[in-house]
Amino acid sequence: MVMQIKNIAVIGDGGWGTTLSVYLAKQNYPVKLWGPFPEYVRQMNQNRYNPRFLPGIRLPQTITVVDKLDVALEGSDLVIFAIPSKYASKVLSKIKRTNVDLSGKIFLSVTKGIETNTLMRMSEAIRGKLGNVPLAVLSGPTIAMEVAKDVPSTAVVASSNMRIAKTIQRIFNSKTFRIYTNKDVVGVELGGSIKNIIAIACGVCDGLKLGANTKAAILTRGLAEMARLGKAMGGQVKTFSGLTGLGDLVTTCISSQSRNRHVGEQLGMGKSIQQILASMEMVAEGVETVKAVHKLSQKYRIAMPITSEVYHIIYRHKNPLQAVLDLMSRKAKSE
Repeated sequence: MVMQIKNIAVIGDGGWGTTLSVYLAKQNYPVKLWGPFPEYVRQMNQNRYNPRFLPGIRLPQTITVVDKLDVALEGSDLVIFAIPSKYASKVLSKIKRTNVDLSGKIFLSVTKGIETNTLMRMSEAIRGKLGNVPLAVLSGPTIAMEVAKDVPSTAVVASSNMRIAKTIQRIFNSKTFRIYTNKDVVGVELGGSIKNIIAIACGVCDGLKLGANTKAAILTRGLAEMARLGKAMGGQVKTFSGLTGLGDLVTTCISSQSRNRHVGEQLGMGKSIQQILASMEMVAEGVETVKAVHKLSQKYRIAMPITSEVYHIIYRHKNPLQAVLDLMSRKAKSE
């Protein structure tokens, strides 16, 4: 039996949060979209566009953009958390301070990242701040602009509670957006997070103009890294060959709209990470996530050579070509 959902709040007016707001409004749900900057919120309400994060896509009239969290949360049955992992803790603390009763609300995390300080996945961070709220995560090969334009897309909703998962599936499923369910929350979240790191590595290959052979090797061996760490942390290996593992990885590594691939490409072309991030409006989650995953690989003693090289390129200023050469020069082994 699915739960009744009438009103939806989306916390985070970035590209993905805005896309999901537009999509759900088209499915005839009233949506309150929260953004942190009052003046920008006022402009969105007036002009019905989010030019910074989702240019060219009109906001339906059934979306109300708000700058107060209590207004967004009050009366909402489903709360979609679309805040970059770097800012998640701060926003979750603000949600807790609103004094809005959260016990009957379903929380859906759509953030693909890991907290750097705590090494928590987003579902863990949400429950760590808000208690044992009903919870699910949504992930998959979903470039925001393509979903906003109704390009046929797929995703997975994962929850330990299948009633919650099926409720989310019913809400999101349509002719243009096919949703699958899964119980492996750990695997789904880790796949969605680590693939951003591998996409940076693939972008480095593009920036160095190394060709398809190299990129295919990075993608494939990157998938092996994802699965190794995922298994060590309690995820199911088969999850990483599905939509939230291989599917999301391929999309992020090859799409010209991928922020993380773009970061890698610029690194490969010789730009510093500071220069790259200063030129970007949106957050490339992999830049922060690689710090957390580098720590996790050491904690669980899992070999993640591609992740390690991306970490050293970004935070130790290693030459990208040298990083590729070092990967190629590792001790020979079986696959």
